[in-house]
Amino acid sequence: MGSVDGELEEIMSHLGEFGKYQAWQFSLHVIGGLTAGLHMLTLMTVAAVPSHSCDLSDLHDPNTTLGQPLDSCRYLDADNRTRACQAWIYDTSYYESSRAIEWNFVCSRRWMGAVAQSAYMFGVFVGAVTLGSMADKYGRKIIFYVSSVCQLIFGVLVAAVPEYYTFLVVRFLYGIFGSAGAYITGFVLTMELVGPSKRTVCGMMFQVAFAAGFMLVAAWGAIIKDRFWLQVTYGLHSALLLGHWWLMDESPRWLWAQGRVTEALDIVQRALRFNSSPVQLNLAKYSGTTEERVNGTRSGSISGPDGEQQQQNSYGATDLLKTPNLRLKTLNVCLNWFANSIVYYGLSLNTGNLVGNPYLMMFLSGLVEIPSYVLCILLMDRVGRRALISALMLVGGICCISAASIDKDEPGMAVYSVVVVLFGKACIAGSFAIVYNYTAELFPTVLRNTALGVGSMCARLSGALTPMIMLLDSFDPKVPATVFGFVALLAGFLVLYLPETLNQPMPETLEDGENFGRGDTCFTTCFKRKVRDKQAYEVALQKIDEPVYQKC
Repeated sequence: MGSVDGELEEIMSHLGEFGKYQAWQFSLHVIGGLTAGLHMLTLMTVAAVPSHSCDLSDLHDPNTTLGQPLDSCRYLDADNRTRACQAWIYDTSYYESSRAIEWNFVCSRRWMGAVAQSAYMFGVFVGAVTLGSMADKYGRKIIFYVSSVCQLIFGVLVAAVPEYYTFLVVRFLYGIFGSAGAYITGFVLTMELVGPSKRTVCGMMFQVAFAAGFMLVAAWGAIIKDRFWLQVTYGLHSALLLGHWWLMDESPRWLWAQGRVTEALDIVQRALRFNSSPVQLNLAKYSGTTEERVNGTRSGSISGPDGEQQQQNSYGATDLLKTPNLRLKTLNVCLNWFANSIVYYGLSLNTGNLVGNPYLMMFLSGLVEIPSYVLCILLMDRVGRRALISALMLVGGICCISAASIDKDEPGMAVYSVVVVLFGKACIAGSFAIVYNYTAELFPTVLRNTALGVGSMCARLSGALTPMIMLLDSFDPKVPATVFGFVALLAGFLVLYLPETLNQPMPETLEDGENFGRGDTCFTTCFKRKVRDKQAYEVALQKIDEPVYQKC
């Protein structure tokens, strides 16, 4: 396998780091990031909960009231007994129409809005693991396109659902395809096509596209006030992906790993022509490899180095846990995805509660991510992935806990709270962006899409739990943000035990993935550096002292 994979690297090197072909394919892939960010948070406007008060008007006599309001959920009736409100008056200054107004997602029915958001996240959770494995088995391109068509269908269909529980089912299906399929497969396609020096920038551009989708949610929400047409507008953005079947190519790396070498070479040769490269691949040079791979694929086996036939492996998520080094990396990465997601969506879903215009706060929440991504682009290839992701998560966790302790009723504290929340959002967005690149670089080609799918599955699991955790603020407003903060601090520390991937070749086989980074942690690296520095210092002292000793 080593020589064959070396031939693949030789072939891919002819394309260069980032030519016209890679730029064209990347521009197609990254649209999946835009639509994913948009679909993920549509409920923030479509089902927004405006300021509300208890409606105590008597239906039979409009001139009388049912009692005295205590708060937005309770009132005192004529007999001085506390009763729960049955109807509400909503402030339509910002939201004239929403699912929350139609179905009263307030007070004792507040759980309905949380479950609606969780249904989508749980759909993404299912989609991440199933579609990720299917992309490794059937190909990146087919899963990308099927997801694109389905997110268009469900994105429009969900606007017309008139009943709550049917709405949950459609939201679940919407989540399976809306953010998992096109985003993850598009990201992997890009990572497997561009050169190592461009993976950081391209990976970060996916996060910028996701943030742009987030900002589009706010922009369209401010323009379109009817929740039906607003959701239809959101859904129609997926029409941008319909032409991709004819424009986008399959990953040559995936085709090569599956034994479909001829198809991989055809794509690379076409890419070379697109890049105006004078290089002509010598297909005869790879004919033996091609014959072995194609015949092996058809018979279900491949020729091993000793000439014997070996069974073609079909890898799945369980292979991430079979060997000790891969298992530790997988569990650590999964916790990292879980923590990043729970803080990211916790802060995102909370932006509507910040002081000021909710659309402006939502837009700013997406906008602050972009400087964070620029910073990551500038630093990732200098300080490495491991140290940067740890620092950002630790700072993000501290911001969460700090925001929970701020008393917004004190003068000036409301603005300070907005600054802390947005700064924490910027930090956690940066670490969330790095974890995509980091995961793609840590795991081998045969399991790369699966690893990203499992990581994304963990992220969506925490994303599904986030709306539920936020309901705990009915007991104490500080609880949700404090929980988010401590999870981020734990994951930020444990990521230091992962190996560094900066300037390292991407592993191709399962064996490569197991051997990659063995024994490399932040602590062993720092300890070795200190030992080397100490030894160098002692040698330098000896060189200084030797002439003095001789003179004496």
